[in-house]
Amino acid sequence: MIFHIRATFATAHRILQQLSHDHRTLVLIFVVPCFLMWLLSWMFEDNQVMFRSIAPPLLAVFPMSIMFLITSIATLRERTTGTLERILTLPIAKSDFIFGYAIAFGFIAILQASLVATISLKFLGVEIEGPDSMLVLVALVDALLGVALGLLASAFARTEFQAVQFMPAILFPQFLLCGLIVPLSSMPDFLESIARFLPLTYAVEAMQNITVETTTSSETWQSILIVISWVIAALILGSLTLRRKSK
Repeated sequence: MIFHIRATFATAHRILQQLSHDHRTLVLIFVVPCFLMWLLSWMFEDNQVMFRSIAPPLLAVFPMSIMFLITSIATLRERTTGTLERILTLPIAKSDFIFGYAIAFGFIAILQASLVATISLKFLGVEIEGPDSMLVLVALVDALLGVALGLLASAFARTEFQAVQFMPAILFPQFLLCGLIVPLSSMPDFLESIARFLPLTYAVEAMQNITVETTTSSETWQSILIVISWVIAALILGSLTLRRKSK
């Protein structure tokens, strides 16, 4: 796999310029997750104990879901409009394109995770025993996971509608099995084995640990590293499977 730093950052710069003029997408990225957390706090206004137990894990779910949707559609649009085919006639590798997208949306993910975590902690009453910075870190890693999986999914979709269809196929099973709805220990052994293979399980586990731990344990760092491994693997697979145009 060939990787050119200059071409990669040129791609990232182009994507960020495009995003800066797409106000609807910016609202979806920054406003929607904050609104969802506010709505959740309103729902549990009379049950703050429940809210504080489920809010941190959902900070692993909301950024990931939104970044998956935005990234997969944006990448697919590059291919369906012929932009990707024209770009790849230049001295640029597929890996440059994929990692350029990852850098651009990764920067957006940093801003998103910081904003949502700060609003949740300072204004919505979310409380954790661990450092606030760890909450931001895990939210960021989860957003990056959404970016990486979105890039990978876009390689297999032919239309924007198909890209959206990948969302329930890829994300919903992870949400059901991540341990947020039913503890892993209460699942049948087969489902628990599947859950232990999925990255969102470890993202939620890290968030749950941060909620109750005053210091970051080795188990929490292990969960974070597993999610990061998934991010790297998805980016590599995305660069290997990316097609120049949709048939």
